[in-house]
Amino acid sequence: MPAARESLLDAAYTALARRPWSAVRMVDVAAAAGVSRQTLYNEFGSKEGLARALVRREADGYLAGVERALAAHTDPRDRLTATAEWTASAARDNALVRAMLTGFWSERLPAPTLSAVPSSSAVPAQRRADGPLPSPGDFVRIVRDRAVTVLAGPVAATADTSELIRSCELVVRVALSCVAAPPGQGGVADLVRSALFRQTV
Repeated sequence: MPAARESLLDAAYTALARRPWSAVRMVDVAAAAGVSRQTLYNEFGSKEGLARALVRREADGYLAGVERALAAHTDPRDRLTATAEWTASAARDNALVRAMLTGFWSERLPAPTLSAVPSSSAVPAQRRADGPLPSPGDFVRIVRDRAVTVLAGPVAATADTSELIRSCELVVRVALSCVAAPPGQGGVADLVRSALFRQTV
């Protein structure tokens, strides 16, 4: 029931924008999505299951944006700059992405455990959501490795990519610093270009 699942996740996200997660009621989420409360429980099992699925969806959306940023340009520095800008804007616009990237979960947000939880769900998407969720360190590694793969291309397996790995990780960490302390004039792009000025990319 993918359409109902997405509608429920959309409704939960909208509810979270209006009130703290502790005040979000399952019956209200189901009603906003136009489905029964039983359908909600069939999809997610519990409010914790809904929270895990919501966090997983936002994590996947952030990483899909990373892929788009890396594909949007041909110049390696432009690709890394776009990735850093996407990271900063996604975190600015989405409190769940910001919490996932920084590890700072406010009392308004659900704070699911990052480790896997036992899952008896018949829904494959829920079994995936019940698996381990990425930590801030995982995101650094995932984004760095995706950037290295795109920038190194087919030579990645045979060439020494240690400098490229360092450059990509530096860009991810600069982007995360911009999430914690937004930059002033010039923004993320100027910081990334300055950081890459002496790097081999």
